[in-house]
Amino acid sequence: MNPLALSIFITSLAIGTTITISSHHWLLAWIGLEINTLALIPMLTKNPHPRAIEAATKYFLTQATASALVLFSALINAYQTGEWTITSLLSPSSISLSIALMMKLGLAPLHFWMPEVMQGIPLLSGLILSTWQKIAPMTLMLQISQLINLELMITIGLISILIGGWGGINQTQLRKIMAFSSIGHLGWMIIILKFDPQLTMLNFILYLIMTTAMFSSLITSNVTKMQDLPTVFTKTPVLASLTMLTLLSLTGLPPLTGFIPKLLITTELVKQNATFLATLIMFLSLLALFFYVRLTYIITLTLPPNTSNSTALWHLKTKINSFISPVTSMALLIFPLSPSLLILM
Repeated sequence: MNPLALSIFITSLAIGTTITISSHHWLLAWIGLEINTLALIPMLTKNPHPRAIEAATKYFLTQATASALVLFSALINAYQTGEWTITSLLSPSSISLSIALMMKLGLAPLHFWMPEVMQGIPLLSGLILSTWQKIAPMTLMLQISQLINLELMITIGLISILIGGWGGINQTQLRKIMAFSSIGHLGWMIIILKFDPQLTMLNFILYLIMTTAMFSSLITSNVTKMQDLPTVFTKTPVLASLTMLTLLSLTGLPPLTGFIPKLLITTELVKQNATFLATLIMFLSLLALFFYVRLTYIITLTLPPNTSNSTALWHLKTKINSFISPVTSMALLIFPLSPSLLILM
């Protein structure tokens, strides 16, 4: 892609997200969401492949539907209340708006576009779709967190955790696995959104860090299928070990960073007398634990059928982005700082 065009699209992404984050008006928030969508579509199709065109078309149709629902709901709410302020929502409009934002986030049962789009695009575009494109809708969800329906949020969160674990079990494509991982993590955030919005924001920030670290490792090793994972160790042994630890952090095992949101969310639900809900989401997360641990087993304890010429690949210099080191360190080592994070939040 032309560097000038790429810089324009990245700038448009940043502007669209900034407009949505800083707006208190539903029309401005909608404009920011539309700029975000239109800026990402050319980046999805930078490789002129039919699969990429199909993925971009699915993404556009889904996001256009969600944006139309956002605008329609905001218009009905403005007709009833006489103002476009984000925080002044009536009950019917808040339900339709939250459903539209959840469609943009890719939460189940509105998740069907997410794995298909992720599978058809490059890893770098998948990173943007899994991280940056979720900032604006999640910001709006945080702003209206006290106005949305609690039963709807809990139901959507439980379904998302179930689908995020169940859908990833039988997958061999790493991009689809990361899509279902995103659905599962967002389910945890949505469940706690009504109880403690600040905890949702902390969970979202940690999700962005861990997902960025995982995608950075996959981009560096140029791996998109599960059967290619065992070859990573022969090329870059250190990167293979860090990728394994990042997967365990995404799983939520202590003492890694991913354990922070699971610990805090479970504790908060118990404080809110929702012990059964906390127990249920812990059991549902065991599904995701299975395919994460399977990936760690493949990447570290399985050797590919090598030829004698390919066994010494680690002698060759592999170009590793310097960005990987800080983001992987944060994805693994933030857990000791969790008391300080709670104070800051």
